[in-house]
Amino acid sequence: MNYWLLKTEPGCFSFEMLQQRPDMTEHWDGVRNFQARNLLRDSIKAGDRAFFYHSSIAEPAIVGVVDIVRAGYPDHTSLDPGGEHFDPKSSPSNPIWYMVDVRFNTGMPKPVTLGAIKSNPLLAQMPLVNRSRLSVQPVTAEEWRVIMIMGGLAP
Repeated sequence: MNYWLLKTEPGCFSFEMLQQRPDMTEHWDGVRNFQARNLLRDSIKAGDRAFFYHSSIAEPAIVGVVDIVRAGYPDHTSLDPGGEHFDPKSSPSNPIWYMVDVRFNTGMPKPVTLGAIKSNPLLAQMPLVNRSRLSVQPVTAEEWRVIMIMGGLAP
């Protein structure tokens, strides 16, 4: 199992919205960065876990845990000319963008804020701490363990 951090702005898609979806499952779409796309397409697999991170708010934080329930597949939102994630270069025969499906696992009893993450020396190498703007980031097993404990969950 590998671990990940998935960033979203809660105004676009929040952890609460995920809980309201059928089976508490939804596709993670709209990623339009090639490095993040490569992770979705090539690296994230069903059975992996990810932190659900709310960004672009007063106090960004990891608010929950999701399970990856479907590995990367073409992002159909890139094909919708009326959609906000449309990409005219993408096509069914040559998909450019990918997504995964995530399912709610658990909320963090105590959200783990970006400030708390930055102040923990055990997390100093995380892409999140090093100003990565990627919406999909790898998390090491040790970082996962530390954040789970910080959030009030058993690793």
